[in-house]
Amino acid sequence: MSHDHRHCADYARANGGLPAIEAGMPIPAGTGLSRRSFLLRSAGLALSVYGAGKLAVPGAFEESIAMAADGGPQTVIVSIFLSGGADALSILAPFQDPKYLAMRPTLKVTSGSAFAEDPRLLWNPAAQGLANLHAAGKVTVMPAIGYASPNQSHFTSRHFWETGGLDPGARTGWLGRWLDVVGDPNNAIQGLSLDAALSPSLATSRVAVAATSSPTDYKFDSPGVWSAPAKTAMLESFGKLGGLPSADPVTAQARQAQSNAAILRSQLASLSPDSAAAGYPDNGVASKLRGLAQMLAAGLPIRAVTLNGQGGYDTHSDQARALTTNLTATVDAIVAFQADIEARGLADRVLVHLWSEFGRRPQENGSSGTDHGAAGTGFLIGTRASGKMIGEFPGLTSLDREGNLKATSDFRALYASLVEGWLGGAAAADVVPDAASMPRYAVVK
Repeated sequence: MSHDHRHCADYARANGGLPAIEAGMPIPAGTGLSRRSFLLRSAGLALSVYGAGKLAVPGAFEESIAMAADGGPQTVIVSIFLSGGADALSILAPFQDPKYLAMRPTLKVTSGSAFAEDPRLLWNPAAQGLANLHAAGKVTVMPAIGYASPNQSHFTSRHFWETGGLDPGARTGWLGRWLDVVGDPNNAIQGLSLDAALSPSLATSRVAVAATSSPTDYKFDSPGVWSAPAKTAMLESFGKLGGLPSADPVTAQARQAQSNAAILRSQLASLSPDSAAAGYPDNGVASKLRGLAQMLAAGLPIRAVTLNGQGGYDTHSDQARALTTNLTATVDAIVAFQADIEARGLADRVLVHLWSEFGRRPQENGSSGTDHGAAGTGFLIGTRASGKMIGEFPGLTSLDREGNLKATSDFRALYASLVEGWLGGAAAADVVPDAASMPRYAVVK
């Protein structure tokens, strides 16, 4: 691939992972899945539902969600994608390496917090929140993660990460395949994209998954009732009526639905949104993560969540400004989310995976930026994260034949380790192609 200094045209997929893409590039996983709009009525949450089986049956959606919730709290993975290829050598910088200093005359990072596991590296000040969490034992770091024979196309490399293998023709996502094993056919909340349309990572073949553009839009509309005190009293009365017994099956079903809505309304009201919002920055990622924390606290049976980090990381030019702005916003949102779920008592069942489709070239270009590279950084964040480095920083003395950083850990081995060590309920071989040949990493404690 040529290394020009321009931003790549349309590298960020439009239409939620189902766009027209460059000729010859892989078709995104999930293309062709049927979609229908749906409202989780008890929460007022508008969803686009994919792959649903029996949702045409009245109450099937709510019934599936209720049954899944009855199974009790389960582990959750939150996958946050840094779109465009985040520069590993700026996030964790080899600040004293003469070769780095020579290759990055204007983009070198020489100030920040020390990375305790490898004194050759320095945390970018924009990632200070991750540095703090790492110091507290809550971040597992992969300083050079990728795969063999790396592809420098945004579309292809992202497709590999989303599908969990190196097959350009794969049509289901790695998290989708896991949900196909452990999930409920009609509980679409189990796999949730927080970017308005389906994430290819969640594309399934058997069970329902969903996407929403506004995870914080909880409301209980009452047509014709505008007074807050009157609406509260009315909803409380309906909740009490919902608890009354009835011999008539139709009436009993209606009352049960009202009772369920009243319970969820009470749960949501108890979340103290003002205090929950206090630590969140004002950006889109933070808003989505805040909404996710509320949904988890409300008991919704969510297992896998995907969203994009703030902004783009295809920094062929003006890298220092763009990366600092976007990384700060994303990291600060994650730090606020971690504090929020810890305060709510949810932290031991939530793990965040922060990733990008590749890193960038060690040599800066002539436009104050860097071009497409190979190995990048990855992070697992949470109280259950092992807190130990996976792989190592390979240094700049032995680059690959394209002049890029070599990978010392493989994203497919990471996924296999997450299936076995965190997600559970499935064999790694059912989720990750060639899992048997992959090493296993200590991803959690």
